Amino acid sequence: MLNRIREILSQKKLEGILINSTNEFLVEYNSLEENSRYALTGFSGSTGDAVVTKDKVYLFVDGRYHIQADNEVNSKIVTVVKLQAGDTFLAKLKELLPEKVRFGIVPQKNSQSRIEEFQKHYNIVYCEEDFYSPVSSDINENIEEVDVKLCGLSSIDKLGILRRYFTDKNAVLVTNPEEVSYLFNLRDFSMPYSSKIMRRAIITMNSAKLYSRKDYGKYKKDLLDIKGKVFVEKKTVNGRDYALVKDKAAYFEENIIANMKAHKTEEELEHYRDCFKRTDKAVRAIRDYIMNNDNISEYDIDIQLEKEFRKYGAKGLSFKSIVAKDKNSALAHYSKSSKDEIIKDGSLILIDCGAYYEGGLATDITRVFVKGKPNDLQKKVYTTVLKAFLNAYNTKITSNITGHDIDSKTRNLLDKTPIEGFVFNHGLGHGIGISVHEYPPNLSINELAKVKLEDNMCFTIEPGLYNKDCFGVRLENSCYLKNGKIHSFVHMNYENKLINYDMLSEQEKDWLSEFEVV
Repeated sequence: MLNRIREILSQKKLEGILINSTNEFLVEYNSLEENSRYALTGFSGSTGDAVVTKDKVYLFVDGRYHIQADNEVNSKIVTVVKLQAGDTFLAKLKELLPEKVRFGIVPQKNSQSRIEEFQKHYNIVYCEEDFYSPVSSDINENIEEVDVKLCGLSSIDKLGILRRYFTDKNAVLVTNPEEVSYLFNLRDFSMPYSSKIMRRAIITMNSAKLYSRKDYGKYKKDLLDIKGKVFVEKKTVNGRDYALVKDKAAYFEENIIANMKAHKTEEELEHYRDCFKRTDKAVRAIRDYIMNNDNISEYDIDIQLEKEFRKYGAKGLSFKSIVAKDKNSALAHYSKSSKDEIIKDGSLILIDCGAYYEGGLATDITRVFVKGKPNDLQKKVYTTVLKAFLNAYNTKITSNITGHDIDSKTRNLLDKTPIEGFVFNHGLGHGIGISVHEYPPNLSINELAKVKLEDNMCFTIEPGLYNKDCFGVRLENSCYLKNGKIHSFVHMNYENKLINYDMLSEQEKDWLSEFEVV
């Protein structure tokens, strides 16, 4: 594969080519079978792209994946570029590759907005060759409709709201799978870690058509046949699809569908509360399994955890569960679940997991346990992270508050009480919905988090501290905003033996009383 990429570099006289982790739908959790970046580098993380130059292969990863990338790639071939909190991929790339040089991009693997951002700095050349043959996702599908009792609005209702924003001659192109799944109240649980359907949609005043991958020819023809304007979202449409409508493209002032999807209906909130009750039960059962069994491994816990989710009605996992012991817990997105990592007395175990139930909304929770008696450092780190959560969760909500505000406040709190060697190197939280990472909202120090938090938005709060030589602690509750207050979907207990109460203020103890401590 690397040889073929470098042939293209030479043929097109390029200084570099971007190799992506996603497919043409720009999904986050793309299967490894379709992941060009994985095929090139061996890095299996959910996000992070690579750049190939004449003599280098660079892999760009954020703080969640620094250690994992080092462990998975061949350092003789791949140079890992570690993005710190607040860093952007493009800014780091400019440090390695001079501006204005010829740079190759696969248009179907990048959003139009991303391509245009690159065009400000590089002479972009389209490389139509994918470098890695995709696998058809039209096999073994099992698409089903969500009961309106769980989602509150029928697909006719949702399409009716969308149609208020355009006129008879125009159309809306939707290529984001979560948005298509949302609008049509359809889910597909046949793919791992997903409930979305892999479809594009063209919506006019009189029709709403869905197109699978194998329908691309018909989709292209129907799109070209539209006489009026085609409303499109540059952040979610890939460059190849955008080129089909470029001359007649129109834009909403905001992404109407994403905004609708982010504001959950009362029925969705109620369904989510039920889903998290079942998620809590699964995690509580796995806690008991860890405490009551000896000589079990990360792998054993992982297998048992999925059994518990299925027992309580899960139709699938919302992402690959993270079951990480001791040093492995310092990898924010560790995913090995090794048979060789045996839980012993004093072992710390971080579990980050979630599931999809009948409504197709992702749950997400992280808890940390210790087998036997914890040591003082484990208690100190756990309590510090717990304090960070409690303060973030009890943030005074104003009409203009953003996820950026809450992240900054929490980061400042952790900076005031540093623990040597431990770092907080990821965002405080993310939106949840049909995708386990939904936007809006977002809680981080990035620009995209400077969006107001509003009633009925759902998101995680997940501070963490990590030391690659010791362990990591992350405590994650999925929450929602209602009537000017943050509420937790998660009610799984915190660990009494891991809390140093002398480190908590009276206010924090009062806040903690809202949650079960066992």
